Amino acid sequence: MATAAEGQRAVLLRGDDNVAVASRPIPKGYVLEVGGRRVEVREPIALGHKVALTAIEPGEPVRKYGQVIGFAARAIPEGAWVHVHNVTADAFARDYAFASERPPVPRCAPRTFRGFLRHDGRVGTRNYVAVISTVNCSASTSRAISDRFRDESWRQDFPNVDGVFAITHKGGCAIPHGGPDHRILESVLAGFATHPNVAAYVIVGLGCEVSQARQFVESHDLVTVGAALEDKASARPRVLNIQDQGGMTRTVEAAVEAVHRLLPEANAWTRTEQPASKIVMAMECGGSDGNSGVTANPAVGVAADLVVAQGGIAVLGETTEIYGAEHLLTRRAVSPAVGQKLVDRIEWWEWYAHVFGAEINNNPSPGNKAGGLTTIYEKSLGALAKAGSTALVDVVGYAERLETPGLIFMDTPGYDPPCTTGLVAGGANVLVFTTGRGSVLGLKPTPCIKVATNTPMFDRMADDMDLNAGTILEGEPVESVGRRIFDLVLEVAGGRKTRSERGGVGEEEFSPWNIGPVL
Repeated sequence: MATAAEGQRAVLLRGDDNVAVASRPIPKGYVLEVGGRRVEVREPIALGHKVALTAIEPGEPVRKYGQVIGFAARAIPEGAWVHVHNVTADAFARDYAFASERPPVPRCAPRTFRGFLRHDGRVGTRNYVAVISTVNCSASTSRAISDRFRDESWRQDFPNVDGVFAITHKGGCAIPHGGPDHRILESVLAGFATHPNVAAYVIVGLGCEVSQARQFVESHDLVTVGAALEDKASARPRVLNIQDQGGMTRTVEAAVEAVHRLLPEANAWTRTEQPASKIVMAMECGGSDGNSGVTANPAVGVAADLVVAQGGIAVLGETTEIYGAEHLLTRRAVSPAVGQKLVDRIEWWEWYAHVFGAEINNNPSPGNKAGGLTTIYEKSLGALAKAGSTALVDVVGYAERLETPGLIFMDTPGYDPPCTTGLVAGGANVLVFTTGRGSVLGLKPTPCIKVATNTPMFDRMADDMDLNAGTILEGEPVESVGRRIFDLVLEVAGGRKTRSERGGVGEEEFSPWNIGPVL
């Protein structure tokens, strides 16, 4: 991956690319010198947008990252702006070459962080008490319960507890019992309930919904994370149904009392030195721009390689946002079977989009396009840079428990809230989120590290960003920024607060994936 030299206005990512990416605005008439070529720019090129380095004939591939990102819709002169007005995302064949390029397992000196070692062997990076709503009909009640703990004056007596938060959503009823949405919702709620960052929880239902609270507890064999595994019978979580309790007010009072009883148990957990192999790092990009795949995403890929080298897990989602680039992962799969699992999910999404009369290339969004992204293939190649260079060890379903050390792909939508909800439900204890246009997402109970792709946005949204990868456009090597991200992951895992945590962000973003009808 190329790095911009200081003062350079564009980046050539691969020697056979026929476009370069503006690392700063380029005026009309500027003579660009990049990759040993001299090109006079025919029109203004905005930050993150592409300029043609050679003439591209109609139907010829447009190449970035050494890969096809689209095809010329009409003749594109040398020095012209290359974007949606002259590029199409026509279908093209990909050679999956399953397991043909399996990289070696990386190694590096062991690192540690201070975390909460749970009875099941997983390690928490935070220590929360959760109020879990099984249905939207109990959402306001659940929020009223957590609101009673907003001022955090209670924390002086329980300094090891990071907070009390509510998990609320829009579903839980008017769906087929046992159907896809019911299964997904309960899997997600179970993943959050038993998350290593959650020490204890109470469950709040209405009483007549499809997703019955007590049945949910029994079917998922739920106990609090704080309970020893051999002590399940006495460690069942407290379940309150509003109809049984006699209304909202009585439910709130009963649940507040229950939380107060849980706080000493949660506070008994303390941070101890833990190996970095216990890191489960989720990777997400949102509000992407043309430099996402040039700066922040490849730097996160370096951090992912370092996590894997420690024996940890790096997990990537957003199936619709690796579309057209999936062949780069299938080649790195540990086996043809793992590679085929990814292709199966790609083919399912093609079917799913067709059923609803949609196209996967409805993505990029308007904001992505304004930032320089032209096609889904370009966006996917940039997004895939977060996956680093290690072998793909597994492909898992939405919200499935993440257990195999190495790089894992989780099947999720591309939309940030349901994607990150699934990744966290799987057990991610740190989330790294790259953004070029600017995003303010967070998701309790997992800390979210925001990485900016460019300096102007980092400066404009300094209160929301944790690290600036735009320094790559100013000459800092990608490897250097990636190591800084890895160091920050360990610091945050050890208790350092992220910008989203300081801003109180992370409850509204809980959003389980809905794939079926609401009846």
